[in-house]
Amino acid sequence: MFTGIVEELGEVTAVENLGDASRFRLRGPVVTDGARHGDSIAVNGVCLTVVEHEGDEFTADVMAETLDRSSLGALTVGSRVNLERPTAVGARLGGHIVQGHVDGTGELLTRTPSDHWEIVKISLPAHLARYVVEKGSITVDGISLTVVEAGADHFTVSLIPTTLALTTLGLKKPGDPVNLEVDIIAKYVERLLAGRGATR
Repeated sequence: MFTGIVEELGEVTAVENLGDASRFRLRGPVVTDGARHGDSIAVNGVCLTVVEHEGDEFTADVMAETLDRSSLGALTVGSRVNLERPTAVGARLGGHIVQGHVDGTGELLTRTPSDHWEIVKISLPAHLARYVVEKGSITVDGISLTVVEAGADHFTVSLIPTTLALTTLGLKKPGDPVNLEVDIIAKYVERLLAGRGATR
């Protein structure tokens, strides 16, 4: 489990096409500290498994299903990525409960700067709209954010200078894809209520 608090801005150093998968090599001195084979690291909000670890780099295999359902397939050598290690049991939950299981992708639509923050508008796939509510939580490229406005086909978030400086959202341009993970609690509640209605 993750919390959506990005630990560092990493970099893709190599991409190998494996046919029905890809192998990424990524640099991240913070998240590789103490990393071992089989550990999990979230890359732009996608939970990946460490295959190899050497120095400040690690490799991870990404299957076709993940490439199809996330924006990882658009990464190239030099791409910057948000990196986070799983949270430890008993640690502070700084963001919200994040699984690292991307529900879909959106597109950054507009950026509206202000004196002390920036409003970013992101498109929202129709099948995810019901899980996104004003002042609720959403994960964008692995970043735990609070929804400012929730529309039928978009939502907005307000980014503070720290988020702009330390994550990929400070680098994204209109038209760029982002990974989205909605609040898992909302999905569980929906499933439980659906089952309850079916038994009546």
